[in-house]
Amino acid sequence: MSETISRMATDVGGTFTDLVYFETDRTTGRQTVRTEKSDTTPPDFEQGVLNVIEKAGLSLAEISFFAHGTTVVINALTERKGAHTALITTAGFRDVLEIARGNRPDFFNLSYEKPAPFVERYLRQEIAGRMDYRGSETVALDLSGLPAIIDGFKADGVQAIAICLIHAYANPAHEKAVIAEIRRLWPEIAVVASHQITREWREYERTSTTVLSAYVQPTAERYLERLETGLRGGGYGGPLYIMQSNCGVDSLASTKAIPITMVESGPASGFWGAAELGRIIGEPNVLALDIGGTTAKCSLIENGQVSIKTDYWIERDRKSAGYPIMVPVVDLVEIGNGGGSIAWVDDFGKLHVGPQSAGAVPGPAAYGRGGLDVTTTDANLALGRINRDYFCGGAMIADMEAVDASLGALADRLGVSQQEAARGIVRIANANMVNALKLVSLNRGYDPRDFTLVVFGGGGAMHGVALGQELGVGKVVVPRGAPVFSAWGMMMSDLRRDYFVTRLMDGTDVAGLDGLVSEMGAHAMAQFGKEAVAAEAVKLQPLVKVRYRNQEHSVEVPLVAGTIDAACLAQLAQDFHEIYEREYTYRLDTPVEIVGVHLIASAEVGKLQMLPQPRTGAVLQDAIKGTRLVDYATEGVHQAIIYNAEQLEPGMRFDGPAVIEDPGTTIVIHPDNGVSIDDFGNTHITIGGRSA
Repeated sequence: MSETISRMATDVGGTFTDLVYFETDRTTGRQTVRTEKSDTTPPDFEQGVLNVIEKAGLSLAEISFFAHGTTVVINALTERKGAHTALITTAGFRDVLEIARGNRPDFFNLSYEKPAPFVERYLRQEIAGRMDYRGSETVALDLSGLPAIIDGFKADGVQAIAICLIHAYANPAHEKAVIAEIRRLWPEIAVVASHQITREWREYERTSTTVLSAYVQPTAERYLERLETGLRGGGYGGPLYIMQSNCGVDSLASTKAIPITMVESGPASGFWGAAELGRIIGEPNVLALDIGGTTAKCSLIENGQVSIKTDYWIERDRKSAGYPIMVPVVDLVEIGNGGGSIAWVDDFGKLHVGPQSAGAVPGPAAYGRGGLDVTTTDANLALGRINRDYFCGGAMIADMEAVDASLGALADRLGVSQQEAARGIVRIANANMVNALKLVSLNRGYDPRDFTLVVFGGGGAMHGVALGQELGVGKVVVPRGAPVFSAWGMMMSDLRRDYFVTRLMDGTDVAGLDGLVSEMGAHAMAQFGKEAVAAEAVKLQPLVKVRYRNQEHSVEVPLVAGTIDAACLAQLAQDFHEIYEREYTYRLDTPVEIVGVHLIASAEVGKLQMLPQPRTGAVLQDAIKGTRLVDYATEGVHQAIIYNAEQLEPGMRFDGPAVIEDPGTTIVIHPDNGVSIDDFGNTHITIGGRSA
């Protein structure tokens, strides 16, 4: 009798909620993969998750692993739909949020206004007590005024409290005392302290992070509780994991306590999936691009490692400095270009694409839901790149009359034909995405030609080859299950937590560094122990934050495994010089100093193992659906062979011009590019090379 293991992951995006389901037969080794999409359902996002499970016809009682990614945190922040939040800080630091940084992007704008703080001044209260940067108490903590502060917060209808005291990263004793007293005085209030989120310095960034975490905590907690209730009510009895912004998953309880860690949970899973895919197919250096309905996101993966940083900002653009969030987030660039991005003409007659999006409702004009604006999807339909008779995998009839009307209105404003307008939309969308890919590669000292471009999301395969040609990469890979690849990436993720501690020391301080790494390792192991994770299953990877003496910022340098001794620190300094030079193009003959340590702690929790796809002996001719004229926007109109993605098998090869139609996406193969299907069902497109 066969034994099966069933895993499921769901990802809530701005337009669609995605599902991936894997069933592995332990006896035969055969894997069954199912994917599904349904509309995202704001503000009750958990309903969209339950809807897509129902649409897929799956039984939750048979699932052994469930992972979930969501945009609920970033949505609450950008839409200002969080809790009424107050702040308690050290005496004299009430206005840290107001002062912020002098990093205004619109530097010569004399009328520039800083972003408004999430906590108004009357809700920012101070208490006496002080630590220094080494963690020594210089002023004793005075909690005598706290009851009056709490009474004031109650009167003002406060729903969440953030606590951020000066130098709590070095010694959180005062913060722990404050949070304990608040819980005694007001047990039902949501409260979070900075040391629970980060132990890095920089008061403004730490305060902002704590405030934003408190701001979203009640919203995120309610959402996760409703999701858990719905899943348990449907029969799911296994552990529930939530995707984090650091490319790992974490337990539901841990995420509810510090929900700000899932601020970029959706994109993170896709990029981790790209890194794992690169490992499987032998491509460790990857440029990953996720094109969804609303945005396009990209990240660079070097030697199989996804870059994680804490210098993350929301709402930062050419006119606003935005808000910092000092939590581990995958290093990515995000732009407002997706399938639903709206094309528009400015007052000077110039065509733009995005960042506004038609979303799921009303959606592109082709949806026939009353949308009047032409989108990137509409342009691809008009050019024959998307099959109007197989729109959304045949689940929807494309309203081509609405497409012609919206595209015609835009073309009239530009004074060009509809075909030229559609070509212009595709070209501009591609240019926007190429610029984003250059920001994570060329702008950081990497040559895109040394990387393989992995594209996913509903729109990745549509534009991937054109972007690869522009960047000069040798190969573009479209993963199997590309439309729901972010959900797939969750099942490849480990239980992971990133720990950051700031502690200044000389670059030759062996005892200091060894002590800090040991201290952080013990703390990580204790936390994993509380999750019933065996000590031997936990992997620890320390990275050291190093800088030249008297500089402001640092770079991360991996610590070579083994004993921390003088030779180890000498190697650390040498590696630092090389990493610094690659990043900034020069190095200095100056002593280095250690700023702190970043410790990655991870453990496998039912990680999916990919198996080769079966070969039935089918021939390529069986996968051909027919031919049609396709306008490639940059290479003109060509007669393209249309292939059914579901009938392509490992080992099959062919050349462009071609189009591969999958129920959830369309792979556009430009002329003179070769295509091959690998053992796992992924599509490899060789740029400028024939398949043979």
